[in-house]
Formats: sequence, C-alpha cells, structure tokens
Amino acid sequence: MGDVGTGSEPHLPWIVAAPFAVSGVVHLVRPEGFERIVPTPLQAWARPLVIASGVAELMCAAGLVVPTTRRAAGVASAALLLAVWPANAQMSLDLGRRARKRQDAGSIAAFAVSLARLPLQVPLIRSALRAR
Repeated sequence: MGDVGTGSEPHLPWIVAAPFAVSGVVHLVRPEGFERIVPTPLQAWARPLVIASGVAELMCAAGLVVPTTRRAAGVASAALLLAVWPANAQMSLDLGRRARKRQDAGSIAAFAVSLARLPLQVPLIRSALRAR
C-alpha cells in the first residue's frame, strides 16, 4: 500500500476498491434496496443474488488492495461490474417510469442520476482492468 497516491496517475485499485467496499457492506446490511433492481427474469433469486453480489464486491475490494491478488481481482472486478450492469439498467427503467408518473423534481433527478451512472461504469471497468 506504500504506492497509494504516488506517481502521475491515481492509484487505480482504490478507485474501484473503495466503492466496492461500501456497496458490498450496504448489500449485506440493506439487501431489500437492491432486490428491487434485480431484473425481472431473476426476481425469484433476488435475495441470494444481492447477497452474493455484496460478498463478491467485498472480495474484489479486498483483492484489489493486496498486491499479490490484484491481477485476478482486477479481472474479477471488471466482470462483476459487467454482471451488475443489467440491474443498474433496470433501476434506470424503474426510476424513469416513476418520474413519468409522479412528475416531481426528486423523481426526475433520481432518474437523471441513474442514467448518468450507466456510462460511468465504463471508466470503472477500465480502472479495474488497469489495476491488475
């Protein structure tokens, strides 16, 4: 960990590891919030999928900060980000429907943030791959 923040480029493992660590804990503590965004065809397994993705995020976060496991954790992190992309898309669809129905500023803002979040996963995926 001695090279954190040194050099011209931010230390890439932390760019992915920190959000994964926070999100992984939230998946385990408040799974119901994530169960709603599990795509419809997978709803029968919503709780186990949310728990598994939370554990996977924590494992990836830990793997990214340990130099000897960073290579595998970088690839696993990129794969996990790709795997959860459909849930994020489902969240945007659901928020879009809610915003259209309610027409209030909060719903519209939540929808806009969810839309902006989708393409932001691309740099996270690249950072995960570079971290290896």
